[in-house]
Amino acid sequence: MSQHLRWLVFVILLTVFCFYVALPADVKGVTPDDPICAEWKIDHTINTGDVRCSESIALDINNDREPDIGLNITQSLGLDLVGGLRVLLEADIPVGTFSAEDLAETANNVDRRVNALGLTEATVQVQGANRILVELPGVRDRQQAIDTIQQTALLEFVNFADVAANAQQYVGRSILTTEQVNLESLRGDSQTDTEAPTEERLPDPTTNAPFETVMTGAGLQAASAQFAALSQTSAPSWFISFEIDPDYQQVFGAFTGANIGKPMAIVLDGQVISAPVIQAQLTSGGVITGDFTEAEASTLALQLRSGALPIPLSVKSAEEVGATLGQESVNLSVRAGVVGVIVVFIFMLVYYRVPGIAADLALGVYIILNLALFKLIPITITLPAITGFLIGIGTAVDGNILIFERIKEEIRNGKSLTDALDAGFARAWTSIRDSNLSTIIICVVLFFFGQTPGASVVSGFAVTLALGLVLNLFTAVLVTRTFLYTIVGGFSSAIAGRKWLVGA
Repeated sequence: MSQHLRWLVFVILLTVFCFYVALPADVKGVTPDDPICAEWKIDHTINTGDVRCSESIALDINNDREPDIGLNITQSLGLDLVGGLRVLLEADIPVGTFSAEDLAETANNVDRRVNALGLTEATVQVQGANRILVELPGVRDRQQAIDTIQQTALLEFVNFADVAANAQQYVGRSILTTEQVNLESLRGDSQTDTEAPTEERLPDPTTNAPFETVMTGAGLQAASAQFAALSQTSAPSWFISFEIDPDYQQVFGAFTGANIGKPMAIVLDGQVISAPVIQAQLTSGGVITGDFTEAEASTLALQLRSGALPIPLSVKSAEEVGATLGQESVNLSVRAGVVGVIVVFIFMLVYYRVPGIAADLALGVYIILNLALFKLIPITITLPAITGFLIGIGTAVDGNILIFERIKEEIRNGKSLTDALDAGFARAWTSIRDSNLSTIIICVVLFFFGQTPGASVVSGFAVTLALGLVLNLFTAVLVTRTFLYTIVGGFSSAIAGRKWLVGA
């Protein structure tokens, strides 16, 4: 009995924690729409006072503005529930200069950028021979989303040996490079002329030709935004740490090794952001410094991580769209789900009596765990995702029914109540396990099918259903067992002489 009590304490504590996580943001006093929260997202040093901008739990022990202990809690809603932004992108170079594979790869890179923004139910699909349609649910910063998707983030490491004495004078200014010339020749830009460069982009003053691009961002394997705390020699600042792809390490290492003590420009979209002096040979990686804000550093790192777009894109149209389902439709869907759950509760209680009480309690725990994980993972909630969640509730009940029917059979065969409980859970387990695993396999197939552009809603359904099935293995067996053994242990004498209390 003590073992079941220990499990009961664990289940109660877990349920209380998940119940708090699952609570709506406004119940917790979170007001993300407060004007001060917009400033807080840009500068986390702003004191928000009594205003709480996020559900997340964070603890900064060493006061470096980076959470040392944190728990991200967020609720993402899909385009069909909250509306969002629909962006139509078009290739900025003639159709004949790229292949269908290049366009598909560009769409994949856009999709990676969108997912990194936290929009896991966004739709990215190729349209025609030169267009990509992107649908972003719940977008709050429209311009940042468009910029993040569209920009090629052309990062260049440029040879500045010829202007070593005046390298710092170029920081913040636009220069002309060999890589820019190559890209513009693909676009057919008539303004690009290596012999007469435009005044806005400065050439190499010693040759009047474009500066030499040593390596582009394509040579990066990883990039992340990091924060350097205040020290005696420098002010606190954001920078990007990067790692170089093994295929480019020899070229980059040879250049930096041969130019130690000379400057190298780091150029983003034609503008010099820094011109550090090469201190040692760099082969595996380094840092990109500049006057970055947190948002700028994060966006740049995201663009570099997700890869430069193989095809430069321009925005053909961008429009805000309302929810596919009206608020009334959403309310009706939620109401139908609540009514269905209540009917299941009543059925289990009436038909199985005491075991039904344990099943209803376990089902309540199951629902709370699901809602909490939707925020902790997080999972974007769409109508297909809600459908997967509700089907998962049905499968949770199926597991309990298998167990209870087995218990009834054992009691009818003359076994004691305790022995019947042991046999019911032991012998029903294999059936529950095999049925759930077979459905999880189907969910995996659906998930990979949903990776096809335009079919992402299928992934949402598969993820919520699979999550429910995994939780069902926990609640239908362990949680139901804990509640049922606790109830039977407290009222064993009353139940033993009344078989109808267990439905037998």
